[in-house]
Amino acid sequence: MGHKLKIAGWIALGALAGALTTVQLQATARASLAPLPLEELQQLAAVFGMIKTDYVEPVDEKKLITDAIAGMVSSLDPHSQYFDKKSFKEFREGTAGRFVGVGIEITMEDGLVKVVSPIEDSPAFRAGLKAGDLITKIDDTPVKGLTINDAVKRMRGEPNTKVTLTIFRRDENRTFPVTITRQEIKTVSVRAKVVEPGYAWVRVSQFQERTLEDFARKVEEIVRAEPALKGMVLDLRNDPGGLLDAAVGLSAAFLPEDAVVVTTNGQLEESKATYRANPRDYLRRASTDPISRLTVQTQGLLKRIPLVVLVNEGSASASEIVAGALQDHKRATIMGSQTFGKGSVQTVRPLGPDTALKLTTARYYTPSGRSIQAKGIVPDVWVDETPEGNLFAALRTREADLEKHLSNGQERALTDAEREAERQREREREQARQRLEEEQRKNPGARLLPEFGSDKDFQLQQALNRLKGLPVAASKTAAERPTKTDN
Repeated sequence: MGHKLKIAGWIALGALAGALTTVQLQATARASLAPLPLEELQQLAAVFGMIKTDYVEPVDEKKLITDAIAGMVSSLDPHSQYFDKKSFKEFREGTAGRFVGVGIEITMEDGLVKVVSPIEDSPAFRAGLKAGDLITKIDDTPVKGLTINDAVKRMRGEPNTKVTLTIFRRDENRTFPVTITRQEIKTVSVRAKVVEPGYAWVRVSQFQERTLEDFARKVEEIVRAEPALKGMVLDLRNDPGGLLDAAVGLSAAFLPEDAVVVTTNGQLEESKATYRANPRDYLRRASTDPISRLTVQTQGLLKRIPLVVLVNEGSASASEIVAGALQDHKRATIMGSQTFGKGSVQTVRPLGPDTALKLTTARYYTPSGRSIQAKGIVPDVWVDETPEGNLFAALRTREADLEKHLSNGQERALTDAEREAERQREREREQARQRLEEEQRKNPGARLLPEFGSDKDFQLQQALNRLKGLPVAASKTAAERPTKTDN
């Protein structure tokens, strides 16, 4: 057995060495790096051999290696990731804003899927689905009891396949089936409307390849409908981020040309960069520039119009870049709550046609040099989610709560008062969890907070008050969470 194990171990070492030599040659071409640690690689090969020969049942070699790679990468920080074929495809669909489905934005209400809006020119749009429609069945599966992710998976599928949705339309008090042919959908990451005469609300839900074009088109429509615009609310709540260049371009719509938007810093020379409000820093390829077009068509309106940016604990990464840039340049008032604090840059490096490595390569810094990492953007004006306070905000996880998160570089030991505040937050978290469970028992699947942009959106109403110069119901309890060490 020992002889067989040694042979298996050296075979494994040979396979690993061959693969790793290629990696080392690529790495050496990029920078002068230390040689690979052969003793540790021999140990890795020995473990590989033991598993192959001694494990209770046969194991797949490829799966062992890919799991080892995934484990190695995931041990670095919460955002570095190995993409296998499936996850790489999903990642590319997310950033491209394309997927195969029926084309509706949805939420849950009373345990059913509610249509927030059909995406323009999608199969659902052409089939006549309307905002407010409730989906009770997907093919033969009742929606009651499904999570929103389960429902999404059932509605997505291969191009040109059919799915039958059973619709309940309240205003007509009728239930009817609609059969829809799935197609590739181009999602729209920007919603906008005039909420009151003279005031616009523009929501960016994610920074994707099409975000700048969608933003420019929506704002142009707003300005045509409301040429005497007096103020704007840019809503970045629950925006998880996305593409850096889209964040730089969106910031450029509001900032003077060449103003610094964000800087990055890491080990590689290419990760030390400054991004400015200039087309060369946000155009992905030689193409038309929607932000410059918007500036010309609106005669620079967005450079001077009063602006409020709404953020919360779910605003992360690219949305924090925008909020930080507008705050540092004193171009906008930031309102809401402290943001997530994802201030790290991930670079995607293909490993083959279907796999890739997403690796953290730098940290973000606002124009004034503030690190976003594990800190986030602190609002100028703290505003609760509802008139009754932040009912469930204590349950939301931030970057600083994640295991293995990168340090900020500006941490310090907490004072006794700050430690007590942290303990109070934990008590509030437990109270909020119990309250949420009770609410869900009473009304399963119901929306527990008002829809963003609705007339019941308390934070939006306070943002409009700020733009009009009226009193704002600022939070009396919310406070900045300190960037702490474990000391």
